[in-house]
Amino acid sequence: MSFLVYGRYNQTELDRQYSPSSCVDDLSAFLTSYTTRSARTRTELPVKADIPYGSLPCESLDFFPARGPQAPLLVFVHGGYWRELGKEDSSFPARRLVPAGAAFAAIGYGLAPRYRLDEIVDQVRRAVWWLVEHARDLGVDSERIVLAGSSAGAHLALMALLDGWMPEGTRPADVIAGAVLLSGVYDLEPVRLTYVNEPLGLDAEAAARLSPIRRLPDRLPPLVVARGGAETAEFARQHRELVEAATPRSAAVHDLVITHRNHFDITFDLDDPASDLGAAVLRQLGLPRRASSRTAGDSVRSHRDIGRT
Repeated sequence: MSFLVYGRYNQTELDRQYSPSSCVDDLSAFLTSYTTRSARTRTELPVKADIPYGSLPCESLDFFPARGPQAPLLVFVHGGYWRELGKEDSSFPARRLVPAGAAFAAIGYGLAPRYRLDEIVDQVRRAVWWLVEHARDLGVDSERIVLAGSSAGAHLALMALLDGWMPEGTRPADVIAGAVLLSGVYDLEPVRLTYVNEPLGLDAEAAARLSPIRRLPDRLPPLVVARGGAETAEFARQHRELVEAATPRSAAVHDLVITHRNHFDITFDLDDPASDLGAAVLRQLGLPRRASSRTAGDSVRSHRDIGRT
C-alpha cells in the first residue's frame, strides 16, 4: 500500500516532483554549460573576483563593473538546492548585460549541510546589503539594484525581500528596484518531506519560518516570476501561488511561462534581449531593449496596480 505524503503524492512521486532533472534528458550538459559559459565570460569581461562581504571564505562575490557610471546592477543568486554550484558557475549572464549597460554581481554563499539554511539566508542578505552600501564605490546607481535568482536562488532572493532584516527604518522595497525569480521554491513544507531535506534537516517549524510565501510583506518591488514549460506540476504550483500572493503587494508582477525552456536552461535567457525574459530583465534595470521574439505558445501575463495605494 502506498501512503500519501503530501497532497495527492506518495513518497516516490513527491520526490520526483521536486527533482527538476526528471524533466530533462541530461542534467550534466546544463551544469557543464554553466561552467564553460561562465569561464568564457570571465575571460571576455573585467571582473573583480572574490570580493569579501563577510569574514568566512564562502562569503564573497564576483562583480562585473559596468562600462559607465551610475549603472544599474543585477545581483544573481545561484541555485543548486542550497547544496551545490557556486558563484563561479554564475558569471554567464554578465556576458551581454554588461555591454547593454548594466553591472553584474554573482553572490557566493555557504552550502548545506555544512551551513544551515538560516545561515545561508543570512549570508545572502548580508551580501545584498553590502552591495547596497557600496553601490557608489562600485559605480552603481543605488536606486536601480535588481535581485535575480534561479531555483533555490529564487527562494534566497525572495527571502532578501522580506521585512525585518535591514537596518531599522529601512525596508527592502525601499532599496531594491525589482526582482527576477526563476523556477523557485517558495513554500518549503513539501520540500521538507522529500530527499532534498536530507542535507538541510528542516523540521516543520523551520520550513514554515523559511518559506517566504508565508511571510510576504505588504509591499514588494516589481517582480518577474518565470518558469520553464518543462517543469513538474509542483514547480508550476509554487510559481502560480507566488504570483497570486505577490500580485496585491507589488506595483507590477510579470508572470512568464517560457514553454521551450526547462528548469535549467531558463537562465540562458536572462541576458538575451530578444527573449521575453531578457526583455523583462532590461526593463527592470531601466535599460533600452529590443522587441521581444517570443516563441509561439509562450504564456505571459502582467498584473499591475492591484491592491496597491
